[in-house]
Order: sequence, then structure tokens, then C-alpha cells
Amino acid sequence: QVQLVESGGGLVQAGGSLRLSCAASGHTFSTYNMAWFRQAPEKERESVASIAPNNTFTWYADSVKERFTISRDNTKNTVALQMTSLKPEDTAVYYCAAEKVYATSVYYTEQHFFSSWGQGTQVTVSS
Repeated sequence: QVQLVESGGGLVQAGGSLRLSCAASGHTFSTYNMAWFRQAPEKERESVASIAPNNTFTWYADSVKERFTISRDNTKNTVALQMTSLKPEDTAVYYCAAEKVYATSVYYTEQHFFSSWGQGTQVTVSS
């Protein structure tokens, strides 16, 4: 497993932007599928975006397509989530997750596949 630490959350007005970052420990980051999830108050945690180890394949939830971008830097062991055109319904705690995979193009979208999780960072979008 890897240790994950998220940063970059905060309070932003609707229509604004935020960039979340997740730093991972370890020497094999390039073999991990990385993803972002979020959990709003009184709701279940949901998938937001996922990126394969080789940076080629990405997936987005319909609710964030065209607004959010997931990216990774395998030289720095980081994954980012650039969020634009934020809406009040994007308010949630955002979690970074990682899972080691054995093919560089593999990525998962469901949380039960991921064994490493960060502590979460709060994103609040005001109307």
C-alpha cells in the first residue's frame, strides 16, 4: 500500500476553480491506478475520476465531465484534480485513492477496488 495525502481543498464561489493534489509515498507510483472520490453530507461516497498508470486512460463521472480534469506526474508521485465551473453540488470531502495494477492501461472506477485512501480534503462551493 501507499500513503496518500491530499491538499488543495477550500471554499470557493460557484463558477470558480480549485486544484486538488494528492502526494503518494513509495517507489512504485507508476504501477498504481489513481482515482478521486467524493462524499457529500448524508450521501454515499461516489467516484469522480480515475487515471491509469500510464497516463493514457482516464474516466470521469458524468456529473463532472468537461469540468474536471485528472492528471498525474509519475516523476513526482502526485495526482491532481483540476476542478472548474464548480457548482454547489460539488461540495463534498474529496478523497484520493490508489490501487496497484499489473498493466499500465488498467483503471478502476469503483471504490471497492481501491485499498489505499487519503484522509480527505473538504471542498465547499457557495452559491
